[in-house]
Amino acid sequence: MEYKLINPDNYERVIDHLRRNFFADEPLNRAAGLCQQGGGNKELEHHSLATLHDQLSLMAVDERDGSETYGQIAGVILNGVLHPGDTEQALDKLQYSSDINYKKIFELLYRHSLQVDLFARYDVDRIFDVRILSVDSRYRGQGIAKELVKRAELVARQSGYHLLKADATGIFSQKILRSQGFEPFSEQLYAKYTNEEGLIILPVEAPHIKLQLLTKQLKYDNDK
Repeated sequence: MEYKLINPDNYERVIDHLRRNFFADEPLNRAAGLCQQGGGNKELEHHSLATLHDQLSLMAVDERDGSETYGQIAGVILNGVLHPGDTEQALDKLQYSSDINYKKIFELLYRHSLQVDLFARYDVDRIFDVRILSVDSRYRGQGIAKELVKRAELVARQSGYHLLKADATGIFSQKILRSQGFEPFSEQLYAKYTNEEGLIILPVEAPHIKLQLLTKQLKYDNDK
């Protein structure tokens, strides 16, 4: 398995991987009925491409699979840069979206993140934001997700980041991130995320019961 940074030549292949392996199966997307298996979603694909443009994302490629000219994408981890004010701006922009289901999902993610100022809490001016972790169903159980998280941390270190953050929506990604040293910072039970009438906004299926915001601080030799 080869692990490499995702360059623009592979953006469309990555989006195709997400359509087949992530978009429909991710717990919040499934609960909202955002898209069908193998299908896309304009807003979600735009969000993914914007993250790819930060040039911090990685893919695992099976070079032995001759069905693809450049090898089969076995998994990806999409990482972006988060600056102070970015989440507030994203939440404001979200109000103009015509996709009601997409809005439901990202209002939860953005509002939960805004409950605490991570920049002030950790005294940083940028955050390495782990946004999507996806492994092809044919390659699961081989440790690819853990290796992608490890290599993402290496990219963060090489770029001088002091804080990694992830919004983990399912039990499996939460376990993987914790195994790599991420610590739960805050959480939201889906059963308690309700509207004014007391109805659950996103009826996520078990075993996924909560959203977790996890963080990991990076230390360097010259840190005091």
